[in-house]
Amino acid sequence: MEFMSGWVLPLLAEIPFPQIDPVLVSIGPIPIRWYSLSYIAGLILGYVWVRANLKHTRTVEMRAMDDLFLWIIIGVVFGGRIGSVLFYGFQQDSQRYFSDPMAWLAVWDGGMSFHGGFLGVLLAVVIWSRFNPKTRFWEVTDLLAISAPIGLFFGRIANFINGELYGRPTDVPWAMRFPTFGPNGVKDQWTEPRHPSQLYESFLEGLVLLIVLNVMWRNPAIRDRAGIVTGGFMAGYGFFRFLVEFVRKPDNGIEAGFFKFAGLGTFTTGQELSFPMIIAGVALMLWRRNQTTSGTPAPSLSRHP
Repeated sequence: MEFMSGWVLPLLAEIPFPQIDPVLVSIGPIPIRWYSLSYIAGLILGYVWVRANLKHTRTVEMRAMDDLFLWIIIGVVFGGRIGSVLFYGFQQDSQRYFSDPMAWLAVWDGGMSFHGGFLGVLLAVVIWSRFNPKTRFWEVTDLLAISAPIGLFFGRIANFINGELYGRPTDVPWAMRFPTFGPNGVKDQWTEPRHPSQLYESFLEGLVLLIVLNVMWRNPAIRDRAGIVTGGFMAGYGFFRFLVEFVRKPDNGIEAGFFKFAGLGTFTTGQELSFPMIIAGVALMLWRRNQTTSGTPAPSLSRHP
């Protein structure tokens, strides 16, 4: 499946990859990488955006959100890494993780999974909510939902700078050649022209989703039905990720996911993980549309003549 392959820019065969050093600066023996800075920027700006929108909530206090921030960091890191191992690492080399327990913590070798990080944050919020019973769970998740695309945007830009998680081979006019690295970590050659799928994701999962969710949040009728925005995030991210996976090189070279579907063949692991998010997100929106923040039934959102 070619992404927008019908568009033609006859004077542009491919776009040169901007060779940006993944290391921004080194402080002594410690390299400061763009990838690390993207996580920091996403967390800080997301936190700032959450605090700026606390005034629109009924039950969430600033002090409580400050406490939750640490829980979220733990959920992102541990959930993201464990998810990467379970969803992708086991398919590639399961024996490695049984024979070397430290491999589970090797974030630098295999990275992290968004779907694992999402589940990690969700679990962290559930646990945190047990200690903060006065704060409505769905109000908290809505606040996180309107800020999460900020982190997704910076994360995908960092993937692009690192020349990783690029797309499949293509002949579209905006194709790029990405660097490949030998065993010693030194760049040795370039790929054939490929989709810059990291930029597709930064645009769709980052900018577009950020705008859509915040427009939803600004609507008092939707905001009062806490959980709808959370469902919108789940469905929106799942939908965009599912689409981009058609042109994205499968993670860790794993072409097919866990299952085969009669008449449809196989999907990538990313698509298999995104499809339940779409279903769960739509179901959550349908469920919460008749509930107010107080938990009492609300009038229908639909207009009556």
